[in-house]
Amino acid sequence: MNDFLPKLPLADWVDGIVNWLTDHFGEVFDGISNGVAAFVQGIGNSLGFIPVILLSLIIGLLAWKLCNWRIALFTFVGLILIDNLGYWQQMLETISLVLTSVLLSVLIGIPVGIWASQSGSVKKIVTPILDFMQTMPAFVYLLPAIFFFSIGVVPGVVASVIFAMPPTIRLTILGIQQVPADLIEATEAFGSTTKQRLLKVQLPLAMPTIMAGINQSIMLALSMVVIASMVGAPGLGAEVYRAVTQIQTGVGFEAGLAIVIIAIILDRITQNMGKKKKGDIQNV
Repeated sequence: MNDFLPKLPLADWVDGIVNWLTDHFGEVFDGISNGVAAFVQGIGNSLGFIPVILLSLIIGLLAWKLCNWRIALFTFVGLILIDNLGYWQQMLETISLVLTSVLLSVLIGIPVGIWASQSGSVKKIVTPILDFMQTMPAFVYLLPAIFFFSIGVVPGVVASVIFAMPPTIRLTILGIQQVPADLIEATEAFGSTTKQRLLKVQLPLAMPTIMAGINQSIMLALSMVVIASMVGAPGLGAEVYRAVTQIQTGVGFEAGLAIVIIAIILDRITQNMGKKKKGDIQNV
């Protein structure tokens, strides 16, 4: 087959595009890199100023308000355990990376999801792109991210955003399109504009589903911390990666346990935020 059909130079094309973007938009990528790095560092520094006991208590009280006393107790004890194991600073760095990735995913994903839910042609274009983003191995995203943003936390954030964004977009589309048709017809009968219908009816009713998408984005971003550490991103992922390369099973287990604790805390809190939104809507 190769004798009759020469191999497409796909790799050369991709390399050419990456090089062209780097040559012509290098200053733009430098600006983005500096901004993202400063934002991540700002979150980490802000959390670092709060004493361990106080921050653990605040997050525990938040879990109590949104969930129940069992989750609150697990949150408080889990955070104190992370500090006891000596991974508090790494945990703050991981949370900073995850929060930045999720914030960017939400800021980009929700508007794209709203746009796609209102336009069938946009949805047809967005859907295969989301399929590509979700099926492409996460390691592949790191390669162009390194070219554009060098090594460090920024390429890790960029790769995490690409990997974590699809659930937010998909569930935003799903939530808006699941709004009952009779409610849409009622708003049209009362003369509501598209903007009024979207802001006052569709988005509030779709919020529980959107929150479920954000929850999935958080979990995916957290799953990227180890991969992001391969390009210099700090945090618990770097500790796991270091333990793997040095065959330190105990250290790897400790750092992995810290990641599991953070994942459970974030998962339970965001899940119950979605349930609370749903309950408020039903009460109305």
